[in-house]
Amino acid sequence: MQRRKLITLFGTSLLLWQTPLLAAAPSSIDKPDNKSPSKKSNKKPSKKIVWIMLRGAMDSLHAVVPPIDDDLLKLRKELVEPIANTLQPLEKGFGLHPDLAFFHKLYKQKQLSPVVATATPYRQRSHFDAQDFLESATTPTNHNNGWLARTAQQYNGDAIAIAQSTPISLRGEIAARSWYPSSLPEAEDDLYNRLATMYENDAELSNSLNQTLDTQNMVGDLATNKRPKLPELARACATLLKENNQLNFAMIEMGGWDTHNNQVRRLSVAFKELDAGLQILHDQLGEAWQDTLVIIATEFGRTAKINGTKGTDHGTASALFFAGGSYQGGDVKGKWPGLASNQLYQARDLMPTSNTFDWINQSIQSHLNLTTTQMNQVFPTI
Repeated sequence: MQRRKLITLFGTSLLLWQTPLLAAAPSSIDKPDNKSPSKKSNKKPSKKIVWIMLRGAMDSLHAVVPPIDDDLLKLRKELVEPIANTLQPLEKGFGLHPDLAFFHKLYKQKQLSPVVATATPYRQRSHFDAQDFLESATTPTNHNNGWLARTAQQYNGDAIAIAQSTPISLRGEIAARSWYPSSLPEAEDDLYNRLATMYENDAELSNSLNQTLDTQNMVGDLATNKRPKLPELARACATLLKENNQLNFAMIEMGGWDTHNNQVRRLSVAFKELDAGLQILHDQLGEAWQDTLVIIATEFGRTAKINGTKGTDHGTASALFFAGGSYQGGDVKGKWPGLASNQLYQARDLMPTSNTFDWINQSIQSHLNLTTTQMNQVFPTI
């Protein structure tokens, strides 16, 4: 590796190796784990799971629209009319938002399905508590143990967070990496030399440094975007998954879904970004798409009725999406509860008719071919 390239990689990776979990990664990976039912082995797992978390509570009624429901226009005429004539047809009379064009393409190829009217068992309206619960999938919420980390442990795979810090989903007994473009200025050459010298007699730090360099080398110029959108993060995610066969699990976060006002315009922008992100993930994974399951979910839904600022407020049930090359999609899953006042949760929200964790549990078990005993370790209390 050329010196200049090394310096560039160091400069954009400071955030990565400064995180406590990353610093602990090599020792945790190398340490025998007698508690795990599946210890590290020489096998070469190839299955991938990418978990895209939509932070802010996506309005599912604006994503998977039920125009056949007679009460839809009564509740949210101003939100529905701008998109009513351009909805993309799904089965059972549902329509997909027009800005989710690639979603619809995968749906027609039977590689994507939405799940309607689903929610976690959380029934309050705090974004933070709901997100933590969605990531931990434990009762009570364990902020140091997430379901994706537990899945990686059961599958004996490695994981990475495409995020500025390790999210709850990837905290646990495994040592998840994290990567995100650094906003720190590039340091002087001498600093990198001294760091390398300082770490050379410490196996743990040296390994962390080498791991960081490997990661940065894979993403290359993708590390230079200081304010990346989902498509850039998805491109980096796909690159990392494709370049490292032992890296099986990744989490990406996308904000901007808390649409209390001007929802039509704001969700159009968000859906376009989400759609582009999924397409880039698909395209960049290439053949690996066939072995990848993508899970897209949000912490809760939004009110069925429009509010006074042309938006919606915190609700309960939302939609969940699954996609992947071998995923058996092309349908609308879940039971529709209806939007009449007596069919709504607390007379205001879309009623949950299924548990989000049950859907994720089933999809993971099928995709990774894990046993029920192993899945009980992933979702122990839900």
